[in-house]
Amino acid sequence: MPTALPSYVEALGDGIHAVDTGFHRDRFDAAYLIVQDGRAAFVDTGTTYAVPRLLGALEALGLARDAVDWVIPTHVHLDHAGGAGALMQELPRARLLVHPRGLRHMVDPSALWQGALAVYGPAEMERSYGRLVPVSAERASATHDGMTVALAGRILAFADTPGHARHHHCVWDAATRGWFTGDTFGLSYREFDTASGPWMLPTTTPVQFEPEVLQASIRRLLAADPGCIYLTHFGRIGDVQRLGAQLLALIDELVALGRACRHAPERHAALKAGQLEIFTRHLAAHGCTMAPDAIAQLLAMDLDLNAQGLAIWLDRD
Repeated sequence: MPTALPSYVEALGDGIHAVDTGFHRDRFDAAYLIVQDGRAAFVDTGTTYAVPRLLGALEALGLARDAVDWVIPTHVHLDHAGGAGALMQELPRARLLVHPRGLRHMVDPSALWQGALAVYGPAEMERSYGRLVPVSAERASATHDGMTVALAGRILAFADTPGHARHHHCVWDAATRGWFTGDTFGLSYREFDTASGPWMLPTTTPVQFEPEVLQASIRRLLAADPGCIYLTHFGRIGDVQRLGAQLLALIDELVALGRACRHAPERHAALKAGQLEIFTRHLAAHGCTMAPDAIAQLLAMDLDLNAQGLAIWLDRD
């Protein structure tokens, strides 16, 4: 029988629930649980440490573990897919659906682990991500652009959306006319909400940031005229066309910043400082009254990872 929802689960209506995975801080990283006529699907999983929360969401909704048909990481970065293998071990009937470029990393996560280890180091990997569990090849399938699956008759469709990562797809929920966008449609933290609504910023994290490709993916998402976006970082947002235009413009500003800093002697520091100036200026125009130091603290990890991703793009470009 259903029970009261835990504090980390938010019912969004239409069978969709946002599960705060607890990664880094509250309201930073979400997995989504879709429920339709007693059947369920997860979109993104958070890290291995999030699995108890995902199972707790099922229990609170009165759903058995064998009610889950699909586990769908938007891409294989560990804050989105790190817990997929451990979660699949608990869901006897579920199948994993992943972008074709990410499939091998779910079946054998050793290269994924080594890549993340190079970025974060061993202490941070153990603290934030935990052990990666492989998914049995027999239970994992690659998606393709335009593919659809049904959840008790509810149609979920897949779009190939590179730009943040080449192993990224987004998931369209026809019932709510909403996209589950992983990182393609950027980040929007509730701390920055004002009377003008949400504010968002791009994520250019290592290692496959491609600005023009990302902008094309964003325009493709906007072309569907979605009623809402389900962000991994963080939550459901509306006013999609305004935010999409803002996101596209900010990518242009980050590209210009990157090119201006290409040969800076302290490039990483310059890229971080330049981003903070851009974002603080835009937040002020948005009506955000947060102190600059507080903004810098809230965005510290994003500024650092974005700077790394911009540098890799510059060197490749």
